[in-house]
Amino acid sequence: MTDLLLGIDVGTTACKAAVVDSAGAERAHGSAPTPWERVPTGAEIDPGALLRAAIAAARAALREAPEGRVRGIGVAGMAETGVLLDGRGEPLAPAIAWHDARGEDEARLLGEDLGEERFVRTTGLFVSALCTAPKLRWMVAHRPAVRAARRWLNVGEWVVRGLGGDEVTELSLASRTGLFDLEAKAPFADALAWTGLADDLLPEAVLAGTAVGVVGDALPEARGAVLTVAGHDHLAAGVGVGVVAPGDVLDSCGTAEALVRVVAPPLDGDRIVRAVEAGVSVGWHVADGRHAILGGVWTGLALREVLDGLGVGDADRHELDAGALATAPGDAPALELDLYSLERRPPILPGGVAPERVWRAALDVAAAEIEAQLGRIDAIAGRRRKVVVTGGWARDEALLAAKAAHIGPFERPPVVEAGARGAALLAGVAAGLFESADALPPVPVPAGRS
Repeated sequence: MTDLLLGIDVGTTACKAAVVDSAGAERAHGSAPTPWERVPTGAEIDPGALLRAAIAAARAALREAPEGRVRGIGVAGMAETGVLLDGRGEPLAPAIAWHDARGEDEARLLGEDLGEERFVRTTGLFVSALCTAPKLRWMVAHRPAVRAARRWLNVGEWVVRGLGGDEVTELSLASRTGLFDLEAKAPFADALAWTGLADDLLPEAVLAGTAVGVVGDALPEARGAVLTVAGHDHLAAGVGVGVVAPGDVLDSCGTAEALVRVVAPPLDGDRIVRAVEAGVSVGWHVADGRHAILGGVWTGLALREVLDGLGVGDADRHELDAGALATAPGDAPALELDLYSLERRPPILPGGVAPERVWRAALDVAAAEIEAQLGRIDAIAGRRRKVVVTGGWARDEALLAAKAAHIGPFERPPVVEAGARGAALLAGVAAGLFESADALPPVPVPAGRS
């Protein structure tokens, strides 16, 4: 029978799944909305509902897949969000969204109590409410039941456990918590103590692609398939489009535009501090012995706000793009976009200017900021080898043209779901089909395309 691999990408908007064959071709896809509950500070989610959504996406993909045996399942997912479990392995509270405002006051205390430079040097992260540690401290203060927590599992780790796998912490996901010492590849004891939770809250650390059990009754269609945690979704997406070697860069253009630079050998403490001072973060990659430098801006969100301000819907985007492509750069007006804040304010658009000129200006501002951020990353990690662009906004021809004008040539491989494909390929490593993340099949080239 044909060997098949299933990748699940537990994302902020949706859980996506892809069935991939042993040649690396995507053979089927499925998705299910990520079932957040909106709250005044942002959002939270019932861990059981999240697991069911991931399984629903997997089943949707498997229903459309060719006949074959599922050899492995890999689960990648959003970072910073996760589940606190009690001694019986049951969730103690809803999982708080990574973008939720809770933890902002605690983040200020974190820098004061542990020392901001020490925290940065140890974890590779900014002192902010985005990492997990401040939200855990908030939960301890406001949800006393969590003080009995025995275990923390990041989203991808939680889904793997729900499918029948072992409790583990994957290196790239652990790197986003603020609870992990990068150099030691071990829990950051003082940060864990600061949260008020147990010093053994994190399970054994493993590399993405490590076999961590097999599928049980939760997904009978793939019973017996080897499981792996495929890591942080942006890094798994990089694997899905061939961004694995040192010097490779992924530019993932979604609601948030993420930059992932692969680095080897790993950065020392001084360069980690320089990286964070330059506005990017550092963590372990899903490929062995490599760091990932991560940057990003709210490109998709800001551009959507511009479209709303122009009164342009998706049906009219093609005409707007055509006009922007025909607009000379010097004819675009001055425009300011907020590409960094989570607290959004509608952009102020110039009056009396043709919409296509405003759109061209917005695209140029976004592309110029990515160019600047890539330059700051190059100053720390050295010259980049290649840039690969993917994501929903990578289908916008005017955006791609602006990007090419600012950052130069890039690749845009024909992958439908990069994160899920990457997770599936890492499942192939766990199942023994591929030797490592450095020995994966390339992206298949569609017929008629060279």
